Amino acid sequence: MHESESTPAAETPTRATYTGEVHPTSGYTAAEEVMNSLTHGLGFIWAVTALVLAVVYASLNATPWLIVACSVYGASLIVLYLSSFLYHTVRRMNLKRLFLKLDHACIYLLIAGTYTPFMLGPLRGPLGWTLFGIVWALAVAGVVKEAISCKRGGLLSSLIYLAMGWLCVVAVVPLFIKLSSLGFILLFSGGAAYSVGVIFYLCHRMKFHHAIWHLFVLGGSVCQWLAIMTLVGQAA
Repeated sequence: MHESESTPAAETPTRATYTGEVHPTSGYTAAEEVMNSLTHGLGFIWAVTALVLAVVYASLNATPWLIVACSVYGASLIVLYLSSFLYHTVRRMNLKRLFLKLDHACIYLLIAGTYTPFMLGPLRGPLGWTLFGIVWALAVAGVVKEAISCKRGGLLSSLIYLAMGWLCVVAVVPLFIKLSSLGFILLFSGGAAYSVGVIFYLCHRMKFHHAIWHLFVLGGSVCQWLAIMTLVGQAA
C-alpha cells in the first residue's frame, strides 16, 4: 500500500524488473521492501490462523449468522495481507501495479469485513442491517474506484478509509451495551491503532515508514480479532 503519485511515463524504465536502489513503481528501497514484505507476510500467516480459530470457535458457540460473519471477516483479513505481501514482494512492474490496485481495494473489504460480525451479531436489526448495507456499499464503490483509477491512493483514500472505519461511532451506545467491557475496549483500540498508523502511512520521507504502518495495521487487526472472539464467546 503506497500513496505517492504515479511515476511519470517519461521516467518509467523500459526494463520490466527493478534493479536500482528505489523501485520505480513503489518508490521504496530494496531494504524497505524486504521489511514491508516481512511484516505483512507474517500478517498473512496470522490471518489464516485467525480465520480458522474464529470459524471453529463460532461453530462451537455461536449462531449461523456469526459463523458466516466470522468467515467473511477472516476471508477479508486473508486477502488484505496476501495482496499486500504480493505487492511488496514481486519485482516486475506490471505485476506490482496490479497488486497495488488489489492491495488498496482490499482495505475497503477488510473494513467492511470487520463490521460484519458486529452488525450481524449483537446489532442485528434495523441499525445493524443499515450500517451493514452502507459499509458494504462503500466497500464496493471503493473497489470499483481502485479498479478504474489511474492514480494511487493518497490522502483522499486515507480519509475515506478513516471515515468508513469510524462510521461505527453512530452505534457506540448499543455497542457499549451489547459488548463486554473487554470487547468494547479491544474494538476501539483496534480502530485507534489503525488511525495512528495512518500518520506513518503518510510520512513519505521517513525511512521504513510503510513497514511501521504495517505494524500498526497488524496491531489493529489483532485487537479487533480479539474483540470478535470475545463477541463469539458471549454468544455461547
